[in-house]
Amino acid sequence: MKKSVKEALKDSLVIMPGYIVLGIGFGVLMTSKGFGLLHSFLMALFIYAGSMQYVGAELLALPASYLNVFIMTIMVNIRHLFYGIGMLSRYKVLKKHKIYDIFALTDETFSIVCSKNMKGLNREDYYFCLSLFNQLYWITGCVLGSVLGDILPIDFTGIEFSMSALFIVIVIDQWEKNKDHTPVILSFIISIVCLRYFGRDNFLLPCMACIIVMLYVLKTIRSFRHE
Repeated sequence: MKKSVKEALKDSLVIMPGYIVLGIGFGVLMTSKGFGLLHSFLMALFIYAGSMQYVGAELLALPASYLNVFIMTIMVNIRHLFYGIGMLSRYKVLKKHKIYDIFALTDETFSIVCSKNMKGLNREDYYFCLSLFNQLYWITGCVLGSVLGDILPIDFTGIEFSMSALFIVIVIDQWEKNKDHTPVILSFIISIVCLRYFGRDNFLLPCMACIIVMLYVLKTIRSFRHE
C-alpha cells in the first residue's frame, strides 16, 4: 500500500500547481461575487468541477432558473460521459472507494490513470489516493483564493487560462511517452473542424462524439490487421 500511496502522491504533484492556481482563481471569483469562504469550500468539496464551478459562480450571482442550471451543467460536463465509458474496464473491478473514485474522476486524473503503468501497484489504493490528493489540492486552492480575495487587491484577470496550460503540459507528456501519435493528431484535426463548423459554444459535444467514433474505428482497423 505504501508504494501505491507514494506513487500516487508523486504523480499528483504534476497536477498540484495547476489545481491550486485555478482554485485560487475560483476563490477570488467567488469573493468578487459576494460569496464567502464557506461557499468556496463546499463547492470544491461536493461539486469538484473546475470549469463548472467557474460557471456556477456566475449562475449563483444571476437569477438563473433550475432548468438553465441543469442544461448548462450537462453542456459543460458532458465530456465526463465519454471519460466514464473509457474507464469502465478499470473501475468495474474496484471494490473499495469506487463511488468516490467515480465522483473524483477529473480530466487530469483521467489522463494520468490512462497512461499509468500499474505494474507492482495496488489499483484500489493508487486510484483512491490519486483522486484524493488532487481534490485536496483543489480545495486548498479554492479556500486560499477566497481568503486572498478578501485581503489582497490583486487583479487575477486571465487566471482561467491555467487550465488550458495544464492540458497542454499533459498532452506533451503523453506525446513523449507514447510512440503512436495518430489518436492525438486525429483528435486535434477533429477539434479544429468541429470548432470551425459548430462554433465555440456548441462544438464540444459533436467533437467528443466524433473522437469516440474515430477511436473505435481506429481500434477496429488495427484489430483487423492483427488477425
